Amino acid sequence: MSIAYISYTMTIKKLNRIVERINKIKEELGQMGEMRPGTLSRQYKSPQNKAGAYWQLSYTRKMKSRTEYVRPASVSEIRRQIAAYKRFKILVDRWVDLAIEYSKLKTQLTEDKGRK
Repeated sequence: MSIAYISYTMTIKKLNRIVERINKIKEELGQMGEMRPGTLSRQYKSPQNKAGAYWQLSYTRKMKSRTEYVRPASVSEIRRQIAAYKRFKILVDRWVDLAIEYSKLKTQLTEDKGRK
């Protein structure tokens, strides 16, 4: 076997692994539920005495900063939505990284074929 053939085979295997990883990401993204960006924090009307506590959701969307008050009964649901959004962002970043790697390998493969 030639080195070129071994290199070609290894590149094809890498491409297939990347496709598998992208498909897993797509599957996980498809199963995601409600999500929203932001940071949930507890604020106080009187911070020195820690009196008058309330929950506040802050986020930026389309270059606009927003703040919303959150009812205590909704805090756990909002936390789940924020966590889902963070997971969404991580998955999309991984997908983009894998897509770039895939593109580079595929271009390299095409260039290697052209040299023969």
